[in-house]
Parts: sequence; structure tokens; C-alpha cells
Amino acid sequence: MSPVPPPPPDSDVPDVPEAPEPLAVVGIGADGWGGLSAASQGVLRDAEVLIGGARQLALLPAKGPECPGERVRWPSPLRPAVPGLLARYAGRRVCVLASGDPMFYGIGRTLGEVAGRPLRILPHPSSVSYACARLGWAVEETEVVTLVGRPAENLARALYDGHRLLVLSAGAGTPAEVAALLRDHGFGPTRMRVLEQLGGDRERTVEGVAADWSAPPADPLNVIALECVREPGTLPLSAVPGLPDTAYEHDGQLTKRHVRAATLAALAPAPGELLWDIGGGSGSIAIEWLRAHRGCRAVSIERDPVRAERIGRNAGRLGVPELRVVPGSAPAALAGLPTPDAVFVGGGLTAPGLLAACWEALAPGGRIVANTVTLESEALLTDWYRRHGGELVRLAVAHAVPVGGFTGWRQAMPVTQWAAVKPLEPAPLRAP
Repeated sequence: MSPVPPPPPDSDVPDVPEAPEPLAVVGIGADGWGGLSAASQGVLRDAEVLIGGARQLALLPAKGPECPGERVRWPSPLRPAVPGLLARYAGRRVCVLASGDPMFYGIGRTLGEVAGRPLRILPHPSSVSYACARLGWAVEETEVVTLVGRPAENLARALYDGHRLLVLSAGAGTPAEVAALLRDHGFGPTRMRVLEQLGGDRERTVEGVAADWSAPPADPLNVIALECVREPGTLPLSAVPGLPDTAYEHDGQLTKRHVRAATLAALAPAPGELLWDIGGGSGSIAIEWLRAHRGCRAVSIERDPVRAERIGRNAGRLGVPELRVVPGSAPAALAGLPTPDAVFVGGGLTAPGLLAACWEALAPGGRIVANTVTLESEALLTDWYRRHGGELVRLAVAHAVPVGGFTGWRQAMPVTQWAAVKPLEPAPLRAP
């Protein structure tokens, strides 16, 4: 068979663009140049430009034959500056320095999202790997909470008796801040170990108990190991929805524990999903949605400013300070909010156009759950059930109470709940 001749020079065959050169990202630890692999050292020697934070750049040898590249510090704020900085050095061999494992709460994630080119990652052991090695803890059984750029209240949701935690510290003052939070949440007996400069020549460990923690500020590069111990009498908080009502500050506007658990089950929180909690009251539905997974997101809409402030306090106390509270009345307050994956309506059902606005805002496959105790709102939910399907249930809870010298049942007001999933494809409405 004769070979196929190449196309003539004026052929219409399109040119295939060359793939962009990967951006090198090298992780470095407190042990500096000597702790790097031969591959990482080779990339750094070959780089014409080295970009990193002041601490990472200071770990390199003095500029010379061993590491000759131009050194550039990240500006602040970092994320918006990345594209412009990389464009400035386009055409040159650039290497970015990172602390430890670049993909573990590091610069690697940001670069992957905004650099616009593939990455070549050369990781170093993370601070968590070092800490677990020193402590003899299994990495896969140790929960990690970062307080870098985040409020200390984030730690509260991870406090369980007997639980082991590693806290990524924001700086020298973080251990004292963590100790104060542990005392405030009834975990004063918790054993604390502050591991500083892990892997470096100045590595050391400071140990104590949260209840009487008095150590001076730590080295800024530290990780805090906690073995949680709950004080007797401290209210235990579950990892699943249905926290005790006493866990919340409220004025009576609270979805009660058993109904709340059923409501969260119908809402079905999943990582990365966004909830609209309309008529937040004390914020319990949004808070327990967020506690279901650290990837969950929520917005609580509350028209009463006093209650809106109370929602924020409850969210911080229960470890989800990221809850966004929007003051105002729905549906007007919903304008401009990102598309929800689930909507809970706990109040204001009879507001004109509210349910229609929620249904319209939902993404296909999204869930809506609405609770009520009034006949007027129940009639409205019944109508929506007829037209859109789903489930219409009545939740009734009774509590045992003293009756003279005996015990009887006291019935709480029954709650009517409508739950539905928005179809993936438009469906004709059922006849009313």
C-alpha cells in the first residue's frame, strides 16, 4: 500500500495548539532545602523565577549556583494577584513554593482554579503527617480543623468526648484562643499539645490542659493536638440533626427537636449544596444543615433584626459561623441570592407569592420543605401538594408529663409538612 502523502502547505488542516507548560509547585517544610527530594531540588535549581511567601523563600539557600532564580514574594491579597503575576513572567520557567503539601489547605488549590494552566505538584509531608507521626495517631482516624483565616468557632462543631483533633493554627496566639474556646464549651479537661516547627531543627512540643492553659505564645508555625474530654454536666451534642432544644438561644420561635430531625431528613443535606432557610427564627434548621457536612452552605432569611442577631450567635456557638444571615422579608429578600439546592419555609407561608418564588428559584432536582401549624397555611400546602405532588404528612409529638401522682401525655401542636422535589423536566401541573 502506498504511503499517504502529507497535506500541501496551503491545506485547510488546522494547527494544533501546543499544550501550555505545566506550572511547577514545590512543597517545602521547616527542614528547608535539606529536606527536599532530589526531584524538588532539581526543579528549584532549574527555575528562572521562584514565587512564594516570605517564610518559604527564606528556607532556600542564598541566591547562587544552587538556586539561582529570581525571588518574588506573593502580594496581598494573593488570589486576585495570581493571574497577573504569572502573566508577568510568561515565557520564563516559574516555580511556586508552598508549605508542606500544596494541595492540603495550600496554594495548590488556588493555582488549580485561577492559574489557567496545568500544574506539576511536588509535595512535601504535610504538618498533619508529621504531627500524626509524632503522636502515633492514625491519619485516617484524625479529624483536621483549620483556623487559618477562619474564626475559632469553627472548632466547636468537632468537639466530642474522646475525639482526637488536629487544629491548623493561624499563629502564635491560636493555642490560647483554642484553650479559651474549649473551656467555654465545657471541654476544659481536654489535653492539649502544641507541636511547633515540625520537621525542623527547632521542633518542640508544649503540653497542658485547656482548663489551666497558661503557656506563652507559641511559635507561629504550630499545630495543636487535642484529645477531647467533656466536663460532667456539659450538654452532649450529636453529630446528626435533632440537637436538644436547650442548645439554642431562642424566644419560642424554634423548630422543636423531633420535628427538626424529620425536617432535615426531608431536606437531605449533601456536601456542597446550598439551603435557603426562610423565616429562620433561631436558625436551627440552617445550623443543623451546615453541621451535616463542612461542605454544606446555607442562607437564613429573617425579618426580625433581634432574631437575626440571635441566629448569628447560635451559629457561632454551634460551630458554623459561616452561616449567612439575610435580614428582611421573603420573597423580596430572596432577590440576588444564589440558586438553592433546597429550600425550607418555616414561616411566612401565606406571604403573597412566597412559595411560587421559592419553587421558581429551585434548580431542577432541588427540594422544598414547608412546615406549618395553622389551618390557613395547611390549606395552601394542600393545594401545592395537589398540583406538584411530593409528600404531605402530619407530625405529632407527645411528651410524658406528671398528672397528679401519675404520668400522662401532653400533645404538642401537630405540624403539617409538605416536601417535594422539583422535576428535572417541566411537568404539567395537576388540576387543582
